[in-house]
Amino acid sequence: MANNMNEPSTVQKSVDFIKGIQSLLPKPFTAKVAMILGSGLGTVTEQAEVLAEISYSDIPGFPETGVAGHSGSVLLTLMNGHPLIILNGRIHFYEQGDASAMAPVIATLKGLGVETLILTNAAGSLLNAAPGSVMMIKDYINFTGQSPLFGVADNNRFVSMSKAYDAQYRYQLRQVAEKNNIHLAQGVYAWMVGPQFETPAEIRAIRMMGADAVGMSTVPETILARYHDMKVAALSIITNYGAGMEDVRLSHEQTLEYAPKAAAKVHVLISGFLDYLYI
Repeated sequence: MANNMNEPSTVQKSVDFIKGIQSLLPKPFTAKVAMILGSGLGTVTEQAEVLAEISYSDIPGFPETGVAGHSGSVLLTLMNGHPLIILNGRIHFYEQGDASAMAPVIATLKGLGVETLILTNAAGSLLNAAPGSVMMIKDYINFTGQSPLFGVADNNRFVSMSKAYDAQYRYQLRQVAEKNNIHLAQGVYAWMVGPQFETPAEIRAIRMMGADAVGMSTVPETILARYHDMKVAALSIITNYGAGMEDVRLSHEQTLEYAPKAAAKVHVLISGFLDYLYI
């Protein structure tokens, strides 16, 4: 079956619905930047001026989230005075077995005029960074064998991923980090399907293949954003070490505990980054 993720009528309904909310705001709102929040990072929205919040369930064609730490809402915000669309929640591959679950969301952002997508996630460290810290993603390894572009019928599906995470954006984020005395590691993110955590043997193999952090998201959205010709920056919030690297039982509760602790750093990094983007 052909992938209908960009079916014009569905995407346009989503775009028109959100634009209808925008039209009700006291002042014109046009955002060229959007950000997807990872597990436990909902507190980042507390540092923004929220102009409107829209549940995914109210937006035509949007999926519904089913993971703790993902509220499933679109927030029209001002961060540091800059327009920013925040997506509080994502759909993971393991929820529906569908790598293209976030396709209507990314396509809608494109329809709204978004040019830059900032991705955040919770991830396990493979020694590049310690729990509670932030790692900027410079590249990824897709260990799942899945793509959100399966079934897409146009030639744009052959997306070059050699510059998945914009080099200039990474430079600017490093500048913001240095200015604010934030240690910002940089590394390769490995995408695993989940929902179970990796085995110690898998972690050893992933490390040998060059990954610095491991998680269960972000890569599908990166591929979709590049398909739509958006530039991408991505941050991993390190919430634990990989399986077998310390004598601790891994759980989603660790994610929900450590992610909010790094939220303040994420806010500083994104605020400074927006200053650059909106020059």
